[in-house]
Amino acid sequence: MIHETIGSVGHLLVIISFVTALLATFSYFKATQAADDVAAKDWVKLARAIFIIHLIAVIGVASSLFVIIYNHYFEYHYAFSHSSKALPMAFMISCYWEGQEGSFLLWIFWQAILGIILMVKNPKWEAPVMTVFALVQTFLTSMILGVILPYIDLKIGSSPFLLLREAQPDLPVWSLQPNFIPKDGRGLNPLLQNYWMVIHPPTLFLGFALTLVPFAYLIAGLWKNKLTEWIKPALPWALFGAGILGIGIMMGAYWAYETLNFGGYWNWDPVENASFVPWLVLIGAIHTMIAYKHSSAALKTSIILVISTFILVLYSTFLNRSGILGNASVHSFTDLGLSGQLLIYMLTFLFVAIFFAVKRWKQLPVDEKELGIYSREFWIFIGASILGLSAFQLIFTTSIPVYNKIAEAFGIVSNIALPADQVEHYSKIQIWIFLAIAALSAVGQYIWWGKLKESTSFKPLTNSALVATLLTVLFVNLGKVYTVSYILLLWTSLFSVIANSNILIFLIRQRFNLVGGAMAHVGLAVMLIGILFSSGYSKVVSLNRSGFAISNKVEQFTKDDNKENKENLPLWLGQGAQMQDYLVTYKGRMIELRGKPGYYPRKDFEVIEGDFHAVALRNVEKDGQMVAKKGDTLTVEPENTYYELEFKNAEGKSVSLYPRWQVNPKMGTAISPDVKHAWGHDIYTYVSLDPRLAAEAGEEKQWSQTVNSTVSIGDTLFLNDFVAVLQDVSRVNSVEDMTLGPNDAAVKAQFQVLGKNFQQFSLAPLFIIKGGMVAMPAFESEETGIKIKFTAINPKTQQFSFAVNTTQQDLIIIKALEKPYINLVWVGSILIFMGLFVAMYRRMQQPKAA
Repeated sequence: MIHETIGSVGHLLVIISFVTALLATFSYFKATQAADDVAAKDWVKLARAIFIIHLIAVIGVASSLFVIIYNHYFEYHYAFSHSSKALPMAFMISCYWEGQEGSFLLWIFWQAILGIILMVKNPKWEAPVMTVFALVQTFLTSMILGVILPYIDLKIGSSPFLLLREAQPDLPVWSLQPNFIPKDGRGLNPLLQNYWMVIHPPTLFLGFALTLVPFAYLIAGLWKNKLTEWIKPALPWALFGAGILGIGIMMGAYWAYETLNFGGYWNWDPVENASFVPWLVLIGAIHTMIAYKHSSAALKTSIILVISTFILVLYSTFLNRSGILGNASVHSFTDLGLSGQLLIYMLTFLFVAIFFAVKRWKQLPVDEKELGIYSREFWIFIGASILGLSAFQLIFTTSIPVYNKIAEAFGIVSNIALPADQVEHYSKIQIWIFLAIAALSAVGQYIWWGKLKESTSFKPLTNSALVATLLTVLFVNLGKVYTVSYILLLWTSLFSVIANSNILIFLIRQRFNLVGGAMAHVGLAVMLIGILFSSGYSKVVSLNRSGFAISNKVEQFTKDDNKENKENLPLWLGQGAQMQDYLVTYKGRMIELRGKPGYYPRKDFEVIEGDFHAVALRNVEKDGQMVAKKGDTLTVEPENTYYELEFKNAEGKSVSLYPRWQVNPKMGTAISPDVKHAWGHDIYTYVSLDPRLAAEAGEEKQWSQTVNSTVSIGDTLFLNDFVAVLQDVSRVNSVEDMTLGPNDAAVKAQFQVLGKNFQQFSLAPLFIIKGGMVAMPAFESEETGIKIKFTAINPKTQQFSFAVNTTQQDLIIIKALEKPYINLVWVGSILIFMGLFVAMYRRMQQPKAA
């Protein structure tokens, strides 16, 4: 049965949300134009009621879409494209914003919530601010409107409530089965099946929504000729927005670190840049907004930067969702035909902002005297300019596909390509920019808090500079840091940590709510040190000394003097290999059981392919607790294969990592690492190749032809590159899964198998006589790739016959990198965000603007 009602209700609520946003815009605008206070209050009351209805409609839209996803209504294109029955609840939530319509809806939801807060937060600014806010909301809701205007055949927005037959009307199935409903959906992209993808997008889109608040206050201030008053109410929101957007960006970085396998957390991907650039500009805007009282230049710069922040958020949306990036980014969405609409959205607010800025520019205050080198405003202006330079370099290069499209529109063939090595391209420029930022953050704080004056010159910073120099010399020698740009970045970062820490201690003694800026600057410098070492001095530790070449033919392994052959370590099941200070042993493939913590050996279960269930082949225990009894059927998490890698140090202490492969027939293979954390470094490990899964998921083993051997106790067999010694053959009184009667008998052979690095394994085939019948079950050893069974016993000669088959030993290839001091990246980022929130709290405590 097709559930058309929920989709119809959802689409109706989208229309209501669009209409109410438009009506709220009109009502708030009329309130700003009212001739007297009574009329203005009446219009505001009406606008408030309409915006509350808008919020209710938005919540209704969001709820309707979730009902469709949660109940697996695969007759809807959105549910079919992004979800499946196998997904747990957490990843159903991720499905919600995997698609464009869902991410727009998330953005709309946050802005509706913020609009309600702004209604009551500062009533004197409500009408002009909410006019801007509701107008933006009108444009956003139009993105999911999904209506076609009659006569002109113009489509506005893309609806998340399209039925599959409406979204793909050309499929042949509709002529045969008009009411066809797929049994399952395509599922969620394997890379997005991660807990960070449950919380990262909502945080990022809240950050995007928050950039609208200072923009709305700015436009309201220019509109109503309150040319400086807008900054006081806007500044706490700007600080909050910078903190939330920054957290969202760093969540994405950590997701990349533990989910992707490029070996890091930031790859200068165009979509990464598109979210990072508005954050940089917003940080610059915050600094100039703080200094506006004493500097016309700071006020004018604040106007430019606040406008730029919001427009860059819209521009990043255009880049991500217009399809213009094509294959340039692994994160970009495909084009849903919204690129023209997105362009109109962005250009509308750009022109509105430029109009008001130009109109009021000559009325802005003028500085009575020039800024001196010892003035706070001078250093803030320099810092904001350098942040702007960083943002410009990033967005200029990221926009290369846009330049090509513009040239194409004018009939010019342009094939300008993005940098082949984007990490090298951006890093070699950005390192100098952030070197300057680190130094300026220290000098700026000393001047801001009166520690540097014309009378003292720069003498108060001498001690910080000397200590930084001594520490740099120490790190250069111990860490073998010989690159000039790295040495300079290290010195400026250490200088910034020491100088800003001095200010931080001074401010803590004064009043804690003053420490926000110093704390954020310390965090930035700590973060830069972490980036320097974890990126610049990351090294491969999985060096292949086995003599086993992974491939002599595939270019991926043979290029650059067999680089990948040398840096990828083969591990055979159960056999250890030395990797730096650890003996690493591959213990086997593991699976997840839904609702059960940890990982479980795959060999203990018969996984029912495509059914997401598994039958226990034996009693399974974990930490002394019974997890499943033999024969129990359990739900398994689909697609994930984990590999247990035991890392054991020289003292015998061990820890296990569980990197994973996800083999999704519809979306390909996704490889994710696992990380061994230590204070001084991380060991970042992933399975670069699993020949068995890479060939064909679930492929049957290929066994050799049977070889028969007859041996006595103490004799040796050479099996599959192992030495096997028959140590004993003895009678046993019990056999697993079998009851032996008084006239039955069972005999077990014990082979000791010796492998590389003196590792030992056991083979224990059985010879059973039960009820006059003979059973000779095969004993299979995954570690050695040997299958052996009894074939005969000769009591007179004390000789025993066995049939042996061999197969390719279970082998995986791993790559591991050491990431020194990477924890400083995360510690530094936390300090930055804490500093921003402390500064926000301080600004909120100040009296409200009129």
